[in-house]
Amino acid sequence: MQALGLERDLVDESVYDNTVARFREARIALPTFSQLADPSRVPAKVREALAGVGPDDAHPLNLFRVNWYNDDSRRGFAAVPAHVVLPKALTGVDARIVVAFGNRFPMIGAHKVLAAYGCLVPRVITGQFDPTRHRAIWPSTGNYCRGGVAISRIMNCRGVAVLPEGMSRERFAWLEDWVADPSDIIRTPGTESNVKEIYDRCKELAKDPENVIFNQFSEFGNYIAHYLATGSALLNVYNSMREEEPGLRLRAFVSATGSAGTIAAGDYLKEQAGSLTVAVEALECATMLRNGFGEHNIQGIGDKHIPFIHNVMATDMVVAISDRATDRLGVLFNSDIGRTYLGGRQSVPPEAMDALQSMGLSSIANVLAAIKTAKYYDLGPDDVIVTVATDGAAMYGSERDLALAKYFAGGFDEVAAGEVFGEHLLGATTDHLLELSRKDRERIFNLGYFTWVEQQGMSIEEFRIRKDPRFWADLPSIVTDWDRMIEEFNGRTGALEAM
Repeated sequence: MQALGLERDLVDESVYDNTVARFREARIALPTFSQLADPSRVPAKVREALAGVGPDDAHPLNLFRVNWYNDDSRRGFAAVPAHVVLPKALTGVDARIVVAFGNRFPMIGAHKVLAAYGCLVPRVITGQFDPTRHRAIWPSTGNYCRGGVAISRIMNCRGVAVLPEGMSRERFAWLEDWVADPSDIIRTPGTESNVKEIYDRCKELAKDPENVIFNQFSEFGNYIAHYLATGSALLNVYNSMREEEPGLRLRAFVSATGSAGTIAAGDYLKEQAGSLTVAVEALECATMLRNGFGEHNIQGIGDKHIPFIHNVMATDMVVAISDRATDRLGVLFNSDIGRTYLGGRQSVPPEAMDALQSMGLSSIANVLAAIKTAKYYDLGPDDVIVTVATDGAAMYGSERDLALAKYFAGGFDEVAAGEVFGEHLLGATTDHLLELSRKDRERIFNLGYFTWVEQQGMSIEEFRIRKDPRFWADLPSIVTDWDRMIEEFNGRTGALEAM
């Protein structure tokens, strides 16, 4: 399964030697996966050197900030990942809905930079990617390709973003500042829902041997990075809450599927705490829920296919959220009128109000799905649901302008704020939700055949093996080998010793 990034041994020694030489010259040191899961393992001299590096600088040391433990300043490390426990005044439910903030990650303000690192580094340390001649191709609907371009740049290689032309203007503005050449931004037809068009363009690019495609939907480095780093970070948040209230129970992890990287944390949490895994998708394109198709604007979650790295057989529930809800709540959360209404009329406390700016469109979808999950299972005040805010509101200013024009042509006032709050938060119901049976899981699993075997040329053996829970249980063991190889690689470059 070499094409899926699961090599444990050196593949090409000449490529490896070229990469060592490039990284030695540029003084690029690589953090291990264990260090990204637990930054307390980062060497003290690296921490000291980081003090002089801005979190958004194109500097190799920012690789050591690719974790959930950056503090609110994004310069230091916190003992517990930044998060908020949303109050009942906002959610309308007794259950504790906990949201971890992805906008504390460096360079792109989104946790997708972790996925990009998880995909590229295994190819570097196994001699499959040569930064002196290869181009890293990052297919995405936005944040992953930004993460890939950032990681590529600070690893002194060339990154190319492939994303739909209809994504938010803020995404393209960021890319324009970071790519080496304007031609390294490749726009494909459509919007969030047009993933196949991205695949088609990458198939063309792959004809050039100098291009290496890092497909987040099928690269297991994405799954493994989130399983270990995101899973352990969320467990740390939960355990920190239990120190104060020992009676709390972790009931569910909620995540939009997207590339199915983040939802890998659900496997970790299920093993460690027995929680359920809830997958979120857009109602306008309810692929898992009802084999549907269509278009939507919950940017960052993808659809119309089942990612190869999604452990479908371990998923417990599917919830669909409408982009009408996320678009309108994006306006409520980020307008002066909306925030005045929430803080005044609804008495939402300041800490929760401050947290709203850390939630982009897919983050709002995750929160709504968590509310629906709490209502479906009738969860109480001792029950905890954890989820993530992939990115913050900063990426969606232009989308809020579009939502204002679409939904509030007469203006957004306090009455409109109350209607949005009542309909989408307090009025959230358990419709468009399915608790998965064995047959439901098999149906969803089988949907992946059409993308991965018929379209992308995977073997039927590679496709079927993912139905076996033993396949997924064995995957994390690769981290031991990868970390050892990272340490050997760093020893060859001498980058850590040179600090």
